[in-house]
Amino acid sequence: MSRLLALVNSRYATGICRPIRIVLPAILLFSWLCAPSDLPADDSYAQTISAVQPKMVKIYGAGGIRGLEAYQSGLIISEKGHVLTVWSYVLDTEDVAVVLNDGRKFQAQLTGADPRLGIAILKIDLTETPHFARQASAEPEPGDRILAFSNLYGVATGNEPASVLHGTIAARTQLAARRGAFNTTYKGPVFILDAMTNNPGAAGGALTDHQGNLIGLLGKELRNAENEIWLNYAIPIAVLANSIDDLIAGRTPSQSSNADRKKPAQALNPTLLGFVLVPDVLDKTPAFVDNVRKGSVAEQMQLQPDDLILFANERLASTCKQLIEELSFIDRIDPVTLTIQRGQNLIDITLQIP
Repeated sequence: MSRLLALVNSRYATGICRPIRIVLPAILLFSWLCAPSDLPADDSYAQTISAVQPKMVKIYGAGGIRGLEAYQSGLIISEKGHVLTVWSYVLDTEDVAVVLNDGRKFQAQLTGADPRLGIAILKIDLTETPHFARQASAEPEPGDRILAFSNLYGVATGNEPASVLHGTIAARTQLAARRGAFNTTYKGPVFILDAMTNNPGAAGGALTDHQGNLIGLLGKELRNAENEIWLNYAIPIAVLANSIDDLIAGRTPSQSSNADRKKPAQALNPTLLGFVLVPDVLDKTPAFVDNVRKGSVAEQMQLQPDDLILFANERLASTCKQLIEELSFIDRIDPVTLTIQRGQNLIDITLQIP
């Protein structure tokens, strides 16, 4: 542009640039008139980004082999040091580190997780810290401008700030995607984003409006189940709010009580379905599959030893006692859908006795 203006103003270009002298101001005026009036000024974005950065964290844990990144993003969700992130293999270790925006490093404890929504809450020894509000201020609409904060590709270390992407909400729809070869368990509403957020390390990042209000959580790397296109999406914070509150309070994510449920005369149990759980030696022994009987319905549906059962018909059943209790409410002639964790994937397996 500077060269063009120099050419226009040159005394040697009086003849050849006369049309430019007329057209160029017209183009600039047209561009100014057509510029979106709702765009925040650059300094407004800078202020928003500066306000959000102290609420973002970098998370390091398991991984680092076979292409599994050992890092992801997170955001501070309470003044007492609770961190919201995605539930993934990165958290599958007792040595999870959280690094703040100012470079301080903390050892994190896993407070709880909700595999149905794919979220987890970590706790670090920190109080009176900047944090996001857990309730969305207003439901965003397609076309609204957004900012996506994350440690994509793990480029930020120490006191380096999180990466920020600018874009818009392209649509709100139901999630229909897969991770690897398996369908995702979460089938709820998501924001489809016009921003390249589907990158290693971005999962667990914050989606905000242009004022810095939290409106969503950046999801894991997923492909669309129909066309194999990578999805840039976020789960609305309004969908996660109740589960976040439960996890912070140390409660099991909300589900209906057993008080009004009746047990059938002949109920399901692991033996009927053809699998054996690990010995129940702890107060909360995880519901790992120890053995699968040959010829059973469990073997036919490819349940495997070391699978961790998390839900039975979408009800939490992550311990041996919980699973047996949940199966006791299901008639033996009815099917049961078990949500299991196998490696880093969540899989739904439906079992029904013939």
